[in-house]
Amino acid sequence: MMDVPTANQSQTPCQPWAGQNGWSPASPQGPPCNPLAGFQHLSLSSPSDQRPGYEHLQVSHHGCQSDLAAFTSRDEPHRGTLHSNDAARSVQRVVPDAHVSSTVPTASQGRHMPPCSLPLVKEVTQPCRLQQMPFYSPHSPYQGISPPSQPPYTHQGSPPQSPHQKHLPICSPSLGVNQSPQFTPQPAFERANVESSVGFLHNHASPTSPVSQQPQWALAAPSGGTINEFVPNAAAQDRNITPQSPNCESRYGLDPELLPSVVKVIAEDAAEWEGKVFVSEPFSRLPPLATTSCIIEDKGNASPLAIRSASYCVPCEGQAALLSRVPLGALVTPLATQDAGEHLPVCTEPECVMGCGCCGASMCPAMGWQDCGQRFYCPFCGKLGEVPWQHYQPTRGVEGARVDKDKRPELSMGSYEILNSQRGEPAALLLAIDVSASAVRGGHLEFATQQILTLLTSLKREDGDASSDVRVGLMTYDSRIHLYNLSPALSRPHMLVIAETEDLQLPVREGLLVPLNDCIDSIGSVLQLIPQFSPECDDSSGVPMELPVKAGLAVLQALSCPGKLLIFHTAPLMEMGLTDSSSGFFGSNTPKSIFQPSELAISLAKECFSQGCGVHLFVLSQQDVGGAWPGHIPYLTGGALYTYSHLQGELDRERFSTDLTSVVETDTGYKAELRIHVSKDMRVSGCYGLFLPGPSPSRVVMATLDRRTTLAMELAHTRALDETRGVAIQTVLSYSTQTGDRRTRVHTLTLRCSPHLQDTFRQYQAQTLLTFYCKKIYCSVLERPLQELREELQTEVTEALASYRKHCCSASVSAGQLVLPQYLRALPVYINSLRKSEVLLPGLRSSIHQRLQQRCQVLSMDTCSTSTHFYPLLLPLPLSVVSSCSPKPEAALRCCAASLEPGSLYLVHAPLTLLLWVGTQVPACTLVELFNASCFSSLPSGETKLPLLENLLSVSVRSLINTLDSQAPCARQLWVVKQGDACEEALQRHLVEDKSPNGGASYADFLYHLHVNSVRLLQ
Repeated sequence: MMDVPTANQSQTPCQPWAGQNGWSPASPQGPPCNPLAGFQHLSLSSPSDQRPGYEHLQVSHHGCQSDLAAFTSRDEPHRGTLHSNDAARSVQRVVPDAHVSSTVPTASQGRHMPPCSLPLVKEVTQPCRLQQMPFYSPHSPYQGISPPSQPPYTHQGSPPQSPHQKHLPICSPSLGVNQSPQFTPQPAFERANVESSVGFLHNHASPTSPVSQQPQWALAAPSGGTINEFVPNAAAQDRNITPQSPNCESRYGLDPELLPSVVKVIAEDAAEWEGKVFVSEPFSRLPPLATTSCIIEDKGNASPLAIRSASYCVPCEGQAALLSRVPLGALVTPLATQDAGEHLPVCTEPECVMGCGCCGASMCPAMGWQDCGQRFYCPFCGKLGEVPWQHYQPTRGVEGARVDKDKRPELSMGSYEILNSQRGEPAALLLAIDVSASAVRGGHLEFATQQILTLLTSLKREDGDASSDVRVGLMTYDSRIHLYNLSPALSRPHMLVIAETEDLQLPVREGLLVPLNDCIDSIGSVLQLIPQFSPECDDSSGVPMELPVKAGLAVLQALSCPGKLLIFHTAPLMEMGLTDSSSGFFGSNTPKSIFQPSELAISLAKECFSQGCGVHLFVLSQQDVGGAWPGHIPYLTGGALYTYSHLQGELDRERFSTDLTSVVETDTGYKAELRIHVSKDMRVSGCYGLFLPGPSPSRVVMATLDRRTTLAMELAHTRALDETRGVAIQTVLSYSTQTGDRRTRVHTLTLRCSPHLQDTFRQYQAQTLLTFYCKKIYCSVLERPLQELREELQTEVTEALASYRKHCCSASVSAGQLVLPQYLRALPVYINSLRKSEVLLPGLRSSIHQRLQQRCQVLSMDTCSTSTHFYPLLLPLPLSVVSSCSPKPEAALRCCAASLEPGSLYLVHAPLTLLLWVGTQVPACTLVELFNASCFSSLPSGETKLPLLENLLSVSVRSLINTLDSQAPCARQLWVVKQGDACEEALQRHLVEDKSPNGGASYADFLYHLHVNSVRLLQ
């Protein structure tokens, strides 16, 4: 749809950025016209406050729907697509008046809306600039002010009027542009009970106002089914006019700076909750955003770090949920870490009050007690359960709470853990090192083995006696498997060679996994000898990555223990059983998605599930790996893929050491099973994440998981809900720890119900919906075309806006206003960023392997990392530091080119990327203090590391980078991007509010089309 590249878009891979995206002021910016008459200026208001009497300021849209194609639907996904070549044949030029009019011509009344995609008009003109109007929060000091008959800003402490404001007409409480806001009394809503609207209004300012001096766009009378090309009037075409900013990417003249801002939403939430305590109790209100750091107090509801519901108010009727067009569900991070200084309460299995014997749900505060505590009502199956006499305690009070409620975490806490009496084998650490000809010739084995030995030695030294529980195994491989007997009873390690790899059988079992304290010397001697191996076979045809996985699984299965399998691979990769690497992953005769793993990968991943084996693959060279992508098995088993360039450079070596340490030291759960319970009137209709789906979406099996592993569950009604009981969601995770303890972690969340759809919309958050949509769509790419998924996503969001507009607006809203719920203001920019991501909208410079890896990396992220991935933090850096204390980082800026100034430094932080943009006009003294470079031309670009300079600016910036790196899920290297440099394209992909180099629409254009199509659905 909108992300189809235009006819004049360059496809040259090496074309400079300035020519691609309009960074040069001389390049055409597209038509700054507004095809929809009256959709010219932006205002923000609350639709619930609207009053009669402002219709004369709006354009009549009664004829907008007559000649429009229906908006893209699930049945007809391509109806709204219009290519510029087809549109050009039906373009009709319209010449407007020769002067700038302060009112819209009569000919524009009742004009037809444009189709979803419009031809790109090449006049270089100045667009209509929109005037800034604020979003008013629920706690705005302007609530309850005197009625509209009084002058604006009559309350105490109001800002003075500007010289232009006093000449502007009063537009009613809809808060049109170029006027002082005039307020009407509002009810004192709580935090979640305020909507926001964006209105595109006519320009009714006086001739002397700034807006009246902007170019106007006129429409001729309708003609037979053609698309009119909009031409500015003579004043706008004056060649002496100042050219528009090259950063404005709206083809409809909308100022992107006036659209709802993600950074403003995040800043408002941080101002309200940063460092404060949020009490999570049953039927609690909307929690702080995932990006806000606050203290969570568990008073009967699980922390939003563990379970974050899509909406904290569920519709009572299933039909109402369908009308909303917004999904019901929750995001689950079962092993989420608690706040600093807090620990999850743990109770032993014999002492814990048992849960429901019918459905298997664990005991939680959502259970209702009856018969003086002898029985309890289970909200997940609706049945009564008997309490064993050992755990009986009477109830008290009108609520029927047990007298020992505060002493038992299973009765009073939303999250707790049960230590089971059953105990399993401790987890092992198994190392598999490639010693093929490619690895020996590469010259990096010596560094890799040294880092492995250093890490194992540090584990022994730091953990002391606890390290005896860590059993370690070692093997090497080329086309054969070499196992090592590390038994301390032997004078030196013994090598066991397995040449028959098709039906792999272990010759011995003892000595393959030995406690670290007992084998550290033996492992050290083997690791020192590995770089001296002589290659015994030619690996030009490649080494199947499945070979070390099968061997590692055989070792763990023989000793009946879970563990982590770390593979250090160098040789070219191929799929097992295939000799021609070019006919590997994509060589199948059956058409399938590029994201689908092979049957062998799925089979091995299932074996890893049953054994609790997490695979981490370190690819130590960037050679062509043919058609086989090696990341399917690692990511499906809870591991990851790490790639390096021969480990020759200092930066690659540093990143390898960081990744290796993180993999070994990260707390991990093994042989995990997640069971999901919901209230009896609802069901789990889907579960999405980085795992192989099973027969039931309410039961998920994983080989390993860590504190960041997040899944999305989708819920659906089976019948009407009881408003008094609400909805309960419980996740029960059974897993093994590193030491072999078997534990059960329980999270329970209780939500309110409401028969009113407006209450549901007000309890959604944009970051949660983004994460849910991302996981669902990234899982759907295995089976469905990308174009279909992008269109379906846009259709769902458009229908949701139309539904909110139709069912939740408390007063009549004109067609010129885009209405958004208060906490979904940032949803359009998030959704647009998701639609044009590298996974869904392939770029010219992203390989298939990069897309495959990015999909897996994003699927495993939590809500905070996902929102930062799709809307990175753009942080301005100080040019100098005069204080001895490190300054607090400045507020983030909008992710667009307009935020960048040539005389400044900016840090772009995303979970997978860290960029430092340097403008051409940065003072030379700053370059010396930060980079030790005398001038801009001598500054290195690309992957680099800041020098360790002893000055306040260098220390401050490096401290900020270290803080951001600690929040990232993997090790990153800093990229220095110089303004005008060839690598500036790396930054362009992160400026998500601008048009994507792959053809994705800008935020302003996408928001405009969402509004146009949502209005169209209601006409």
